[in-house]
Amino acid sequence: MNQKEKHVRENKPYETPDQIAESMPAEGKNHKRKDTVRTNRLWMWLGIIVLVFILLYWLFAVGTFEDMLGVFNG
Repeated sequence: MNQKEKHVRENKPYETPDQIAESMPAEGKNHKRKDTVRTNRLWMWLGIIVLVFILLYWLFAVGTFEDMLGVFNG
């Protein structure tokens, strides 16, 4: 243990179990908030990818890409 760690450990204020228990719900809420944001981002990207695939399928079904590529000679 170096001098800085020793100094921090010696000068750290003593926390009672009650103080630790009171801080735990706040930490849990912060973790839940971060996880919710991450989950929402994943669902948003999944939705965007699905919409892109639907758009590409629709363009092929309508024949836009087929006409551009010269598949049909009619």
